[in-house]
Amino acid sequence: MGFFVSLDALQRPTSVEEMRQALKPAVPKRAAPKRAAPKMAAPKPGAGSPKLGTPPAPGDMPAELWTRIQDHPCYSQEAHHYFARMHVAVAPACNMQCNYCNRKFDCANESRPGVVSEKLTPNQAFRKVIAVANEVPQLSVLGIAGPGDACYDWRRTKPTFTAVAEAIPDLKLCLSTNGLALPDHVDEIAEMAIDHVTITINMVDPQIGTKIYPWIFHDRKRYTGLEASTILHERQMLGLEMLTARGVLVKVNSVLIPGVNDEHLATVNAEVKKRGAFLHNIMPLISDPAHGTHFGLTGQRGPTPAELKAVQDACAGGANLMRHCRQCRADAVGLLGEDRGQEFSLATIPHDITYDPAKREAYRAVIARERDDHRRARHDAGAALRAAGSATRILVAVATQGGARVNQHFGHAKEFQVYEASSAGMQYIGHRKVADQYCGGGDAALGAVIEALAGVDVVLCAKIGDCPQNMLRAAGLKVSDAYAYDYIETAIGDYYANEYGAPPLALGA
Repeated sequence: MGFFVSLDALQRPTSVEEMRQALKPAVPKRAAPKRAAPKMAAPKPGAGSPKLGTPPAPGDMPAELWTRIQDHPCYSQEAHHYFARMHVAVAPACNMQCNYCNRKFDCANESRPGVVSEKLTPNQAFRKVIAVANEVPQLSVLGIAGPGDACYDWRRTKPTFTAVAEAIPDLKLCLSTNGLALPDHVDEIAEMAIDHVTITINMVDPQIGTKIYPWIFHDRKRYTGLEASTILHERQMLGLEMLTARGVLVKVNSVLIPGVNDEHLATVNAEVKKRGAFLHNIMPLISDPAHGTHFGLTGQRGPTPAELKAVQDACAGGANLMRHCRQCRADAVGLLGEDRGQEFSLATIPHDITYDPAKREAYRAVIARERDDHRRARHDAGAALRAAGSATRILVAVATQGGARVNQHFGHAKEFQVYEASSAGMQYIGHRKVADQYCGGGDAALGAVIEALAGVDVVLCAKIGDCPQNMLRAAGLKVSDAYAYDYIETAIGDYYANEYGAPPLALGA
């Protein structure tokens, strides 16, 4: 079974007062080690690509590169099961308009880039980071992703990173940008050891860009139309090349907009790979009319899961793909797929707060053992799939609360993680969100869940009642709760082996 991590065992304070009391004992002051700027060259395009279906592991790339990504939940698929990110909303100003963006809308339950509940000053952001680091032991990454543009609002971004780096030197620094102002700050980014940068690049053909960007503001002038798209494209490519030349790891985000850039994204993938991008994240357009975006109000639809997968599959052989993105809010806190940001409003954070590394250090020691156990389980699951010798490919949806295990009740799931399995291996495909949990919405919610799981062959969960199980089967979905608390890969490998004739995978092997 392996070792299951209980966060309660880490005894986190349950109130602000308890946290304040826990911080009272003086921790011996240590000089914060200076963060060294990345010195290694950027990886060659495609470097570190794992075998089919397996997330990168220590043996798949140079040790120094693995060290840089191993605990980053966005850059490492394995890490997203164990480590948390935090975004601080210190950069509200933006230098362009995107047809899929409206930063004025906010809903606490919504996961969408640009959405925040509180805009922060650098000092407020610093206090919030310390509070989260003391309370969330999984925290490994601090990101600034808006709600505007981190590079355009550099006067707020830079002091935030500087203060946090001095207080918590092992926290990875990460920023997201549209790329327009990026070339102006690349040298500072490298000097400050901001080792991970995400650039949103939706096109490499400015004609396509005219359908996505109404205007940009550059060099104290507003541009529209083809001229705006051309300037943006040139600045994005320049910024990408400058970053990779300095050894900074770059993830490229692309929003998939059906009928606009869907057939073009394979070209984007090839072009960013040539310029050294480490990852390419193709995300579905979010275009709910309630959000007030141009695309939402004009009826531009987002892609179906099948359309998203088809575009991602068309990029095979190009830049490595990130498939586990959750399109986070600009103030998100926690593991990917969860958001604890509302627990850390400014009103709950003391003005005087000191960082205590004890919980994060304890958590990392536990997780190091858990990850080794998980890798062995993945290896055994791969052997079970190969032994089946079947050409059948199935899509498996898993209800999980994290930890890379089948550990969530079907009726409590807000999303399902989807894997493709065959004798060739196992591959994480993406996630399927559901509008309402079955336990809260009953049969009406179940209909929406079944619709969200279109194309899936089997559902694995920790527990499911007879009624929803029968309704899923009537809709053509197989379902099982026989693998509760197994690793996801172990459960899928065992299920596949049982269905297609190979001996079952021995648990705990």
